Amino acid sequence: MPRLRPRSLRSLASEDRKDPSAPMSRDSQTARIHRTPKSAMQSGRAHTGAWTLQFEPAEPKRIDPLTGWSGSGDTRAQVRLAFPTAEAAIAYAKAKGWAYEVENPPAARAEIKPKSYADNFRFGRTDNWTH
Repeated sequence: MPRLRPRSLRSLASEDRKDPSAPMSRDSQTARIHRTPKSAMQSGRAHTGAWTLQFEPAEPKRIDPLTGWSGSGDTRAQVRLAFPTAEAAIAYAKAKGWAYEVENPPAARAEIKPKSYADNFRFGRTDNWTH
């Protein structure tokens, strides 16, 4: 009898399968296409225009009993492909026969008005000058 994982640790997709302990097939994995987010380490927006294709995890991560590290046998979770446009990523997924979901980016915020340090000392300034 196969050993079942606790319900909270099973992946959501495993509930649809007949044998929850069997790994998902590679054909049933869904590719996620999304715009590359801005890095939290920098304030700039470089390298944010590209679109990324990633696969959803096929199985939950498990803790290795010897080392205590978490990992899984899912090698597709390591794949991250970059494309210049969403259409190119969709065309690639269709050519490979993969199911995909496209996440549209949120609406862009208003542009930041450029400021100058010299504006603090300009003639005719209406705001109070404080330190």
